Amino acid sequence: MRNKIVAANWKMNQDEYESKNLTYEILKHLHKTNNSSVYKILCVPFPFLNRISNMCEGVNMLFVGAQNCSAFESGAYTGEVSSAMLKSLSISYVIVGHSERRVMFKESDDLILEKMKRLILKQIIPIYCCGEPYAERKKKNHIRYVLNQIEQSICNLKKKEIKKVVIVYEPIWAIGTGITAELEDVQEMHFAIRKFIRSKYGSSISKNLSLLYGGSVNPLNAKQIFDLPDVDGGLIGGASLKSQDFIDIVNSIN
Repeated sequence: MRNKIVAANWKMNQDEYESKNLTYEILKHLHKTNNSSVYKILCVPFPFLNRISNMCEGVNMLFVGAQNCSAFESGAYTGEVSSAMLKSLSISYVIVGHSERRVMFKESDDLILEKMKRLILKQIIPIYCCGEPYAERKKKNHIRYVLNQIEQSICNLKKKEIKKVVIVYEPIWAIGTGITAELEDVQEMHFAIRKFIRSKYGSSISKNLSLLYGGSVNPLNAKQIFDLPDVDGGLIGGASLKSQDFIDIVNSIN
């Protein structure tokens, strides 16, 4: 079944007090109007995972996720955080392959694949990100570029494993820029991804896979994006740092 999902990516923002306050404000809004048809995920910085998880415990359809994890199981990897550590905190989701990790930290498709395998072994759902730079879109190579990312990573998972993955299409040129892809471009890519997954894993997997869009989603454009036939929700960056904006985006999904 394709789940409706709105995930907040706070990135490297908010200190402890600000994170608690933002969570408290979100919880207040949810107390008044909790769209029970939507999975709501708060992907917060590592230091605040336990605190925010405790605040969100027992709230219907609200989950806490991490923004990254290690590709290694354990060992002498100073500064890394393993899937086992996240599992011990009852973390349900982890973002992998975000363009900021790919570009700034040079993360490869092979590394991202290893992270997904580690997470799936611990029953944590990877939120896998893919997307093209503007140069590839300008050359009209954007679909091939994104499908190649998927083929080099996700398509190395077994059939039972890919069922556990959420895919996010996030055009790099639309992240944090205020620029949103045209609706027809968003649908074109989501359709292409779903079709590609169908060709590799069959229609049963494809039709039940949740595909999200990420890239300057806000309360004004969210409904139009989420109403597209192959879009099941969004990965929200800047707008997720404002509690009312985030809830308005959540409530944009029918």
